[in-house]
Amino acid sequence: MKLGINSYTFMWSIGFEGANPAFPGRSARPARPLTALGLLEKARRFGLRLVQTGPNLGFERLSLDEQEEFIRQAHAWGIELEHGTRGLACDHLVEQIALAKRMRAGLIRTVPEFDGQYAADVRLILPAVRRILPVLEREGVKLGIENGRTPAAGLRAALDEIGSPFVGVVLDMVNSLAVPEGWKEVTRLLAPHVMCLHYKDFTIRRAWHMMGFICEGAPAGQGMVETAWLLEQLKASRHDFNVILELWPPEQETLEQTIALEEAWAEESVTYLRRFIAG
Repeated sequence: MKLGINSYTFMWSIGFEGANPAFPGRSARPARPLTALGLLEKARRFGLRLVQTGPNLGFERLSLDEQEEFIRQAHAWGIELEHGTRGLACDHLVEQIALAKRMRAGLIRTVPEFDGQYAADVRLILPAVRRILPVLEREGVKLGIENGRTPAAGLRAALDEIGSPFVGVVLDMVNSLAVPEGWKEVTRLLAPHVMCLHYKDFTIRRAWHMMGFICEGAPAGQGMVETAWLLEQLKASRHDFNVILELWPPEQETLEQTIALEEAWAEESVTYLRRFIAG
């Protein structure tokens, strides 16, 4: 088990489309966005040996030379790579498997989408996975499906039916609050198939008027996730999975302040998780 970061550890630093209506005119794109090489440098500074790319980083859109520079630098620094993408279309996944092979990445994380539409129905996921499975087996690359908005019981049943060591789950139990499902229920159900854990701490508190709740991120160890319990449950996994830190820092008065908070949370969270993960 290794501890690592990905492009969703630093969403504010990378930037994204959209704007908070409470701050009209403010961009969510920093003047100098974090780059793929910058993400490697952060891992190195934190003493981590694992980086997982993600669609928000735009790695797939980099030139071949830029991709090769990233891969060379990661390997020179002893950083293991995992690849993140979106979608389950066969042609797309064939391309991603080829890219993962170039990266020497043993795992591809994907979100179950078709033509940009989320596929929460496992009846859509099953045939797509069966179609790509022979390629995964031939190339020796694992496919981890992030649970997100897919109900955990249905995803568990689908993976039980597929029964392949090359297909499993990237567990993000906090994203499942949108289904809505409790994070412990999701963990118990999906534990045997976990190929990667996206560790994201969070808090839920009552709104001041008591009508509803506010869900926000927290530094690792300061939210509602019980880390020891979580890792104990995941001993049921049949895979040697890694742990990727992700963060949900709330927006501050300026983008610069938000990015500074994100950086502080990342450093604090890595220090905390080192109590549990030595690799």
